[in-house]
Amino acid sequence: MNAPNSFSPLSLSNRSHWASRGAISFLMQQGVENPGVLSLAAGLVDPTTLPVELAQQQLTDLLADDARARECLQYGTTPGSEHLRRELLPFFAGLEKSTPQELDLTADDLLLTTGSQQLLSLTCDALFNPGDICLVAAPTYFVFLGALEAVGAQAISVKTDSDGMCPDALDETLASLEQEGKLDRVKLIYLVSYYENPSGVSLATTRRKRIVELAKKWSKSHRLIILEDAAYRELQYDGEVYPSIWSFDTDREHVIYTQTFSKSFSPGVRVGFGLVPDELKKPFSDLKGNDDFGSAHLNQRLMAGVLDSGKYAPHVDQVKASYTLKRDAMLAAADKYFSDIEGVTWEHPHGGLYVWMSLPENIPTGFDSRLFEEAVQRQNVMYVPGELCFAADAVERNHMRLSYGVLPPDRIDEGMRSLAAAIRVIASQS
Repeated sequence: MNAPNSFSPLSLSNRSHWASRGAISFLMQQGVENPGVLSLAAGLVDPTTLPVELAQQQLTDLLADDARARECLQYGTTPGSEHLRRELLPFFAGLEKSTPQELDLTADDLLLTTGSQQLLSLTCDALFNPGDICLVAAPTYFVFLGALEAVGAQAISVKTDSDGMCPDALDETLASLEQEGKLDRVKLIYLVSYYENPSGVSLATTRRKRIVELAKKWSKSHRLIILEDAAYRELQYDGEVYPSIWSFDTDREHVIYTQTFSKSFSPGVRVGFGLVPDELKKPFSDLKGNDDFGSAHLNQRLMAGVLDSGKYAPHVDQVKASYTLKRDAMLAAADKYFSDIEGVTWEHPHGGLYVWMSLPENIPTGFDSRLFEEAVQRQNVMYVPGELCFAADAVERNHMRLSYGVLPPDRIDEGMRSLAAAIRVIASQS
């Protein structure tokens, strides 16, 4: 018999336990506990680029008419606001250098989501049973690794270089899994196609086409799907303009495409959208309906008004100009403070929010490393350990993801100087 005022332990689900091992909470805790630390870790957007006046204007217009205001404040539909879905047709077609008619797209082909993260979650819920397999780049977006773990799926790494996932390595991995009798468990290939979080690299155009071909080749017992995460597509500062992976899937059966306005407009609005193969439209809508009956209707109508106003593109240009300066500040600081540290290298991204830095193999960067302690506790700078961004089968411990999203250029320089000082301290002890 239980003692007075005592309680039996809760019996939590497997998914609750699987989800508890993510790193987001720890990173946020570090930021709260060390408020004076310069954050090269936070993947937040630059607060100075947030469109306060544009959002105020659109909300004022939306709520000025009583009938329209009541409509916006009412429940929407699970697929999302038809008004926004219609506005998204020419928007997306413009990114594809085409028209909605040429792409054969209608509003019914679009699913609106709470940012792109919800579509990543819906994909996991719709496709994976415990023990199923997802093929990922090495490194890859660590939050998606957490989403896979939360449904009991296994992430398997595929060799990746400065042009993204290597198609030959993908082909070899799938052949090996077939030999092991595991091909029927492979459900998804996940790719961040533009200025990847964390590495900043983009998948080469020739590889995009080849990977779609491989998905079709290996669709034997069931269809193999590619999830194209295009969250950073609009944040291009220079370099090649890439076609989407989706554009190479001419039969529209093998690619799920997701994009968000969180980085280009506002993460507080939390509006994203997706294009999914026909057979997945109902499962995705059913799962989303169970979760939320549809994403926030007012936010969607706000975003529709922004697109309709003609002011969205100029806003994105301002955002890109700001991030270009910050990216250049981080790369200049890397040249200034790290060039003479033996074994340190870094990527030079053409867009996005991140620089991927690699250290000598004998200098680990994890939360429990001497470097992380030196950086946060004594040099007052924080980064994201690169080991978080690798699937369990191929963890590398000597990398860092550095973000130039939040700090102004002068503070980026200061943070990079402090990080270099921390690395020098640990290198001298190794």
